[in-house]
Amino acid sequence: MAKATTPADLTITPRDLRFGRGSDIRRWWLNEDPIATAFYNALSVTFPKGEGFFVDSVRNFRDGTPPRLHAEIQAFIKQEVIHTREHVAFNRHVTDQGYDTAPLERDVDRALALTKGRPAIASLAATMALEHFTAMLAHQLIANPKHLAGGDPQAAALWRWHAAEEIEHKGVAYDTWLHATKDWSRWKRWRIKSLVMVATTVKFFQGRRRGMIELLRQDGLTGPRVWARMAWYAFGNPGMARKILGAWLAFFMPGFHPWKHDDRELIGLAESDYAAAILPTAQKAKAVLA
Repeated sequence: MAKATTPADLTITPRDLRFGRGSDIRRWWLNEDPIATAFYNALSVTFPKGEGFFVDSVRNFRDGTPPRLHAEIQAFIKQEVIHTREHVAFNRHVTDQGYDTAPLERDVDRALALTKGRPAIASLAATMALEHFTAMLAHQLIANPKHLAGGDPQAAALWRWHAAEEIEHKGVAYDTWLHATKDWSRWKRWRIKSLVMVATTVKFFQGRRRGMIELLRQDGLTGPRVWARMAWYAFGNPGMARKILGAWLAFFMPGFHPWKHDDRELIGLAESDYAAAILPTAQKAKAVLA
């Protein structure tokens, strides 16, 4: 079986789009559901500083990469910079609705502080794992229209656009990691990436849980019943956390590469009128999730 790599005909294209300027995005913008809204709001708060970390981590290993990977890193950086700009704007809508995001931002600062003073390869490993995580979420977000159903049109468009570009550049950090660790043994590479992914997963869920609980507290929603609704949202319906399990496990398999699962058709779906969810390409995407 041929070794999976980034497709030779893939072009990473920064789409310089703007969303929600001058519009009034309501407080519970996702189908009037405070739980769903809190998930995306909490995630968005992490992006400006988090994506800056991704950019720095990959840029540190750009020199000396093969020409094609070098160009992909450049495109990756451009996409991430635009994502940062748009999530800064989106987060402004969140605070305009009365939310105090400072506690969530401090949580991000604490997480990033843990990387200070560590080798650059450690930051690249964390970025490689987090980029796979965001690609898994992006796949589900586009393939299943239920995730953003009933959402504010501008907010939903932002998330679909971001998800499409996460899919498009999902191999860049991993390919950079492979290049940076080309002199490592297969065992060492697998052991480090596996440990980092497990740690990343735990921290991701802990961070989103804390962020959601804080935003919901500001909505006056607290206690075990709210926590149960959060768990059902993650693992029941629509069940994003449950549905990414297969892709998460694939990360640990021999010969893994993000593009072993070529889901570029979802990029086209995200860029279409979302009524196209009835088209064959979307039906095929849904079949993958079944």
